[in-house]
Amino acid sequence: MRVAAVQMEAGVTDLEERRAAILASVETASRQGAEIVVLPELAVTGYGAAEAHMAPGEAETALAPFRAEADRLGTAIVIGLALATDTGTINAAALLAPGSTPLLYAKRMLYGGYEKELFVPGTAPSPIVTIAGLACGLLVCFDVEFPELCRDLARRGAQAILVPTALPKSAGAAFIAEHVVPVRAFENQVFVVYADHCGADARFEYQGQSVIAAPDGSRLASAGTEGPALLLADLDPAAYAESREQNPYLAEAAAAVL
Repeated sequence: MRVAAVQMEAGVTDLEERRAAILASVETASRQGAEIVVLPELAVTGYGAAEAHMAPGEAETALAPFRAEADRLGTAIVIGLALATDTGTINAAALLAPGSTPLLYAKRMLYGGYEKELFVPGTAPSPIVTIAGLACGLLVCFDVEFPELCRDLARRGAQAILVPTALPKSAGAAFIAEHVVPVRAFENQVFVVYADHCGADARFEYQGQSVIAAPDGSRLASAGTEGPALLLADLDPAAYAESREQNPYLAEAAAAVL
């Protein structure tokens, strides 16, 4: 199964221009065989413009053009957006599979004062959905840095973790993109698809370095720190049977008393 990660330019502030850029990226990826396209955290509005969140009940309106594109192309889309609910505004990842109702996951681990002022943390683990034969779970940005959340998905059968992110630029962020994300893939024997912004908006500068990591910890595709990018990789769990045999973390942890 082929997956794409879209690294987006953060400086695009006009919502119609952002929407057009997202749709163009999805179409390009689909034409190159992608069956899932993962976009960054809060891609709909831009991460630094999260105050412009949708009012209750507007998720359908906000997601409508992306749902239509998923249906038209036959390609699943994972995209980040802010959504006001009855209990507060969530930082959500929406999975839009062709012909299906949107699946929403609310980010559980909020990062920094900016997010904690705007959002309430999610409380529910990500559901796992099979797309093109691959069992997929969702996390958002900071979530993936917590081993417990990744291990929970792996234990429940996820073969890939799809991660919209807005990684702020720093030496620590480079370490996360270069090392932590591949380690999460390796220690859980799953694929991790990690899609970041690049450049800067009015509030933040972003690390870029989007990556698609394999169960053996290798990078199937990766982007630099500057400029938009479209990453494509073929995800074949059977190709990593030897890695799972050599590194049976899930089976050993399940059998042990930890």
